[in-house]
Amino acid sequence: MAHFIYEYSANLPEPLLNLQDLMQKMHAKAAETKLFPLSGIRSRAMKCDHFRIADGDPEKGFINLSMKIGRGRDLQTRMQAGEMFWQIMLDHLAPLMAQQPITVSFEMRELEEQVKFNHRNF
Repeated sequence: MAHFIYEYSANLPEPLLNLQDLMQKMHAKAAETKLFPLSGIRSRAMKCDHFRIADGDPEKGFINLSMKIGRGRDLQTRMQAGEMFWQIMLDHLAPLMAQQPITVSFEMRELEEQVKFNHRNF
């Protein structure tokens, strides 16, 4: 399981943000690692119409990626995967970051196996 959850400020221009392309890159790399089964990889994004960053300058934007993964990978493996996804994200966002002040963040969370419930019919 690997779920990529993007939150981003509404002031980021869609053509430069290009989340569909970023999602495709992340899915492809996640599957390529063999750490995450393709059937368990999910992405979703939420645009935040209401936000405030630091001094409130309306030009400042943000994008945050929260990644949820299932248990079973040691810290070193998670760190390597996290650094790889972080670099993909930074590379993808470089053109946007060259145009606008933006805060980028990423966090990977390992879910508790005992309180994680899911079902799929495929």
